[in-house]
Amino acid sequence: MQQKKRRETMTDWRHLPGLSPYLPTLAAMERHVAEMAEGRAGEAVWLLEHPPLYTAGTSARREDLVQPDRFPVFETGRGGQYTYHGPGQRVIYTMLDVGARGRDVRCFVRALENWVIATLAEFNVKGEIRPGRVGVWVTRPDRAPNADGSPAEDKIAAIGVKLRRWISFHGISINVEPDLSHFSGIVPCGIRDHGVTSLVDLGLPVTMADLDAALMATFPRFFPVDGGLRPDGFSPPSCAA
Repeated sequence: MQQKKRRETMTDWRHLPGLSPYLPTLAAMERHVAEMAEGRAGEAVWLLEHPPLYTAGTSARREDLVQPDRFPVFETGRGGQYTYHGPGQRVIYTMLDVGARGRDVRCFVRALENWVIATLAEFNVKGEIRPGRVGVWVTRPDRAPNADGSPAEDKIAAIGVKLRRWISFHGISINVEPDLSHFSGIVPCGIRDHGVTSLVDLGLPVTMADLDAALMATFPRFFPVDGGLRPDGFSPPSCAA
């Protein structure tokens, strides 16, 4: 019996200029997701920056909001805890058809993580995943090790997604050159023992345009146009732990 060929999926990339206000952008994203679920719109990736603000995911703990009056705080339906968005941070809203891409949430999140890691590798930055810690991390050999002797590590990217009718939204944030002091108003993602970094903080003169080009170049490795999913960047796909 001949195997049915997957329908090709073209993902539309959109750059939002300036600083995108949070609530109108969220509303626009939700409208697009609704249109996708109704078959009236295709997959999309939006690249943008927000003004300084904090968002609370579904697992956010009130004690992790250290300075509640510093910036506006928005509750959001994505997974995760508190995170910061602001100028110099690339926010990537990923509206993808996870239903058409295999209906495997674990594989989808793995693909997002490895997409970030592959993008950072374009700048010779080794991003890594840590069990029990959300996001993408880099070791800091230039800093004193932790009290237990393990290398110091900083978070460079956050991941928080939500699915509705197998359509994903929210997504990823990668620190290019934000004001890192702005993260002190929260406990980022509930993790107290590690810091936050950015590409420029690591000594790399990377621009937002540089990062966008790397994101677009590496995306098909994990989200191919055949509508499938390659969580590890290879075919056949694997989500082995």
